[in-house]
Formats: sequence, C-alpha cells, structure tokens
Amino acid sequence: MTDLAQSVFESSFVDSLSGDHDGPNRPRQVPNVMYSLVRPTPVPAPHLLAWSDSLGAELGLDPPAVDDDLAVQILAGNALAPGMKPYAARYGGHQFGNWAGQLGDGRAISLGEWRAPGGAAWELQLKGAGPTPYSRFADGRAVLRSSLREFVCSEAMHALGVPTTRALSLVASGDAVVRDMFYDGHPEAEPGAIVCRVAPSFVRFGNFEIHAALGEHERLRELAEYVVARFHPELDPLAPDSFILWFKEICRRTAVMMAHWMRVGFVHGVMNTDNMSILGLTIDYGPYGWLEGYDPDWTPNTTDAEGRRYAFGKQPQIALWNLARLASALQPLVQDTAALQAALEHYRQVFRSEYRRMLAEKLGLATLVDGADDAWLGELFELLAATETDYTLFFRQLAVTQEDPEPLREAFYREQDLSGELAQRWRAWLGERALRCEAQMPDAAERVARMHAVNPLYVPRNYLAQQAIDAATAGDTTPLKRWLQVLSQPYVSQVACEAYSAKRPEWARHKPGCSALSCSS
Repeated sequence: MTDLAQSVFESSFVDSLSGDHDGPNRPRQVPNVMYSLVRPTPVPAPHLLAWSDSLGAELGLDPPAVDDDLAVQILAGNALAPGMKPYAARYGGHQFGNWAGQLGDGRAISLGEWRAPGGAAWELQLKGAGPTPYSRFADGRAVLRSSLREFVCSEAMHALGVPTTRALSLVASGDAVVRDMFYDGHPEAEPGAIVCRVAPSFVRFGNFEIHAALGEHERLRELAEYVVARFHPELDPLAPDSFILWFKEICRRTAVMMAHWMRVGFVHGVMNTDNMSILGLTIDYGPYGWLEGYDPDWTPNTTDAEGRRYAFGKQPQIALWNLARLASALQPLVQDTAALQAALEHYRQVFRSEYRRMLAEKLGLATLVDGADDAWLGELFELLAATETDYTLFFRQLAVTQEDPEPLREAFYREQDLSGELAQRWRAWLGERALRCEAQMPDAAERVARMHAVNPLYVPRNYLAQQAIDAATAGDTTPLKRWLQVLSQPYVSQVACEAYSAKRPEWARHKPGCSALSCSS
C-alpha cells in the first residue's frame, strides 16, 4: 500500500496527444486539440467525507489519516503528486438529440494515471475542481448532494457487477456553491464537494464527434490510434480493419452495459453522447434513478420529464442511436459504411442475447426460448406496470414464490393490486413459471441461490441517498458510511438492514431529491 502523496503518476493522454498548453483558463473555443492543461482551483477547508476501501485496496493506496494529510489536499485540488499533469478534455456531443458543439470537461480535471500493483493504469479525475476553458458560464464546482450521489452510485454499481467508472474519495470543499436545484428561479448556497473519479479512461463518444464535426481529421485519427493502442492491444492500430474491429468492440461493450442497466433497474437520466464511455462503462452519474414502481416510461430527470427521451425502457435504443452518431464521426477513418452498419447490428444482437440471458437468470430459468416465451414475458411486464410493483423487490421475492403470489406482497405499493382479476392473472403467470422452473431447474435450493446471485436486495434508492445527503450536510457521515457498507454486498441479506431494502415510503414519492432530480449539481 502506498500514500497517494508519495505516488508517481504517468500522463499518457497529455504526453501522447495534441493539446492546448499555454491558453488562458477562461471559457473559450479551443480548436484542433484534445485537451487543455489547467490546474485545479484550491479550496479553503478540505475535509475527507468518504473513502472507497475496496477501490483503494485495488489501487494499492492507503486512506488518508487526517484532513491535513497531503493526500487530502491532492484529492481536493490543492496540491499535486509527482508526475501529475492536470488537464480538462475537449469534446462535443449530442444533447437530447441535438448537436451541442464544443462541450468538454467544464468542472472535471484529470490529474494523471496511477499504475496499480497489478500493472493496470487508472486515471484519477477530480469533479468539482474549479473552472476550465470548457466551463462556459459555470463555476466549475459541484455541490455535496450531487457529489455524494455520484460517489455512492459508482461504487454500488461496481458491487452490482455493472461496468462502471469508480469513485475513490468524497471531499467537502469548505466553501459554498450557489445552485438553482430545479431551475425555477430559487438559487441557494449549498455545501461544495469534490469527488475523485477513477477509470482506465474517461474518453467519450463526444471526444471523437468534435473532431469529425469540425473537420479535424488528423486529430480524429490521432485520438483513435491512441485509444486502440492503449486499450485494445489485440488490435494493430495500423491494420486496414483495426478501426472497424474497434468500433464493433465498442458496440459489444455498450450492449453488455445496457443489458446490465436493464437487469438491475438503473436509469441514467442523461444519455447524451458526451456521457457515453468509449470503453463501455457507466459514466457521469447525474440525475440517475432506480426503478421503484415498474414503469418503462419513467425518467428521473426533470429536464426530460416532457419528452422522456431517456426513460428506462428507451435506454437500449438510445444507446444504439448514440453509437450511430459515433459511427458517423468515425467515417473519415472508415470508408466502409456497410461494415459500420454491421457493427451496429452486432450491438442489437449482443444486447438481445445478453438481456435475455440475464432475464432468464432473474426468473430462475436456464434459458428463454424465442417466440415460445415472448407472450409470457409480455404478460409479466404488463402485470408489473399494472400493479405498481417494486422492480428490485419483485425479482428478489420471486425466488421464494411458487404459484401463490402472497410472498410478492411486500413488492406491491398498493395492497389492492394483489386481489381480483390482477391476482388471477398473477396466479396464472406464476403457474406457467412453475412449469418452466420444474423443467429447467427443478432443484429449488439451487434455483433460489442462483436467483439471489443476480437479483440484488440493496440498491442506492434516491430516498436513501437524500437521507445520507441530509445527514452529511448536517455534519454526520455515519449514515453514509453505513449505507456504503451495505451496498458493497448488494446480493447478500444482511442482519438489521431491512431499512436499506424497503421499498420507497409514501412520503418520498414526490419529495425533492427522492423521486425526480434535475441536472443541477
């Protein structure tokens, strides 16, 4: 284990690619580069609120002992470790379906790459570390509520087995940040915070889109060759078909990630192309949410409330749309349009096969048969929506449910939904499932164990996040740390942790922060 302050970092992104080294740190257009060098802006009184023990152990980094530790100063943006060359990345993106032009890291500053004991390189990035040339009209800061949510969800998603960026630390900045939480003309000062995000790379679809959109084809090729060489050693970046094979792999990884989102009931909320990882990782946790009452048309993002472009059930199709935008951006490097289309079709095939495989596991089956099971699956999702059924608890309880729907009662938000015609439909559906289980996986104990291994009991529900935020704002991080412990083992029933698995209480149905959220952070 190593002290972060004594670590020596690498900076391959800066050292390998064209950047803006001498420009002023003010909002501006920065043409024909991939990044701008910029130092984090110091904060007055950094205080470590949370640290990921599991990620720290993987990186081989010791947790800071006290707030005046140099490591905390680095995590707050007040100091640098040897080898760090902090930068903000330049990218563009399609936001809510429309081209938005130059975007970039407006409040995220990458410090450099840390080589873990196993040899893997991890990029450390501070979100909320101050203004950059890509901040536009913003201050480059982040508030505690959004930073805590990102820290928790990053680590929870990793524990759930979902491809994701990680979070190492959460640091209170000691200053106030003014935000209009719901963009309704009522800005308030909130506690500021900085989260240290960690990933092999934070390169997004939008990093390529900006170069293609502005005709910066040399930079486009330079970035593509860097990503292929660094993250796909099995490919020869100079081979004629390397970019096609690379794009096909991006499509595959994105499809697997989408299947996992649908498996656990995660709703990202802002699936813009600048929020899509080139490595198929869940990235940029903003106004995300978790399905409580099952509703494929639900979005947690107030900005998306009218169009519902990024609703739960639309996520797989939006991912495909985003991949098509990336394919367009790569066309200057790949003249074979048919090959790009074939890669997009590969996304469809992988998503369908992965999602059906995961859904079979959730249902306690060995397989789902195309055609033969489609109507039966359709009836399930109609019933889940008709009865306002908690998505997480339903699949968890299904493991111990046979033909009588009574064990499912705790998953329903309305008691009356388990009576009358709906009850009859549930019994019929469960009866058919019992026949399938008997044919495919007759050992009940094995079936329950396998279902519990893929159906989580604990997910970071929004109302629990808000309770942790309220406590941390008042200076008490004990609820946050306890919650993180529970979320680190989401598939294992833990003693005296019923409060963390309970469905959303009625008081949280419409409470700000507990249901819908805005992009404000």
